[in-house]
Amino acid sequence: MKLISGGVCAAQGFTAGGVHCGVRKNRTKKDLAMILSATPASAAAVYTTNLVKGAPLTVTKAHIADGKAQAVLCNSGNANTCNANGIEIAEKMCDLAANALGISANDIVVASTGVIGQPLSLEPFETGIPPLVKSLTADENGSDAAAEGIMTTDTVKKEIAVEFTVGGKTCRIGGIAKGSGMIHPNMATMLVFITTDVAIAPAMLQKALSTDIADTFNMVSVDGDTSTNDMVTVLANGMAGNKEIVTDGENFAAFMQALNTVTVHLCRMIAGDGEGATKLLECRVSGAADVQTAKTVAKSVICSSLLKAAMFGADANWGRVLCAIGYSGANVDISKVGVSFKSQKGEIVVCVNGAGVDFSEEKAKEILLEKEIEILVTLDSGDKSATAWGCDLTYDYVKINGDYRT
Repeated sequence: MKLISGGVCAAQGFTAGGVHCGVRKNRTKKDLAMILSATPASAAAVYTTNLVKGAPLTVTKAHIADGKAQAVLCNSGNANTCNANGIEIAEKMCDLAANALGISANDIVVASTGVIGQPLSLEPFETGIPPLVKSLTADENGSDAAAEGIMTTDTVKKEIAVEFTVGGKTCRIGGIAKGSGMIHPNMATMLVFITTDVAIAPAMLQKALSTDIADTFNMVSVDGDTSTNDMVTVLANGMAGNKEIVTDGENFAAFMQALNTVTVHLCRMIAGDGEGATKLLECRVSGAADVQTAKTVAKSVICSSLLKAAMFGADANWGRVLCAIGYSGANVDISKVGVSFKSQKGEIVVCVNGAGVDFSEEKAKEILLEKEIEILVTLDSGDKSATAWGCDLTYDYVKINGDYRT
């Protein structure tokens, strides 16, 4: 497996693009994105668990109920959530795109992200979709434009692609994501669109995605808020020419590995680009009695506002790690817990057997001033492990969200 360029356009048969259509007032920012497969594709998705759901999720769920889709349409700047006519707007967005593309509206995944509870007019889509379709391209510029079109408070575009082999055939998988705030590990956590030219049955594609997110997107938290519009969607058009994956086995495992490579990369990008964030935090828990315990501990640590604030200040306050473990609800023997902090500047042990040890505060600060920090927790109760991703909590998080709507 190797990293390649191209994002969602890396896989055979996919084009993408992005334009400014007028949903957002700032004309310098793209606010409408599209991804198109040359042929109908197997489709799978996972959705937010928030009881308040954006209208596009309802429409998308209905459209891919048959396991098929051919295009993705997404706007930023307006979530189309809690609007009386939200379903109608989402359906008409699909109709407009279908007419421009010459495909069925039922084969379109539709998504929106932005402010909740704001009316959404069809006018920007009526004028914006035709030039959007004309802009579609199969090179990396198309993926770049689409990645920009789905951004809200993101500061960087998030995309990746890898090349791998299934059944002797060269295959590709790529993805773009948006996610900076309102991110919490309670599927889903943001918008992610993944494309691949692997031939895989819809049921197996859904199995792959649902299995993967338990260890990836559900292990990301920026601020503890589960959004209303989030979903992860995968389209697989089969143009790589491999024998269709219809059961578990070597080929399915190869696809799962490639999918996981893409999703972990996007998880790290989302966490590192948290609203106002200056650092990517990765909590790795080892020595757990079972996987669920490891996950629970890792999530609790990465979600702790006090720990996030300490990491912003480069303060090796290991007590906040122990505190988060203690209220996590996991069955942990605190007297066996060890904690260390690690970065490119080295690693320092700060807690052994649930108690503090002498360490250099100066060295700890040097380690914690880096952009990527690993929080290593050992439970000494088994051989299971888990990883969660998050970011520090800064003054800018409040500034960004204090006037997000206005």
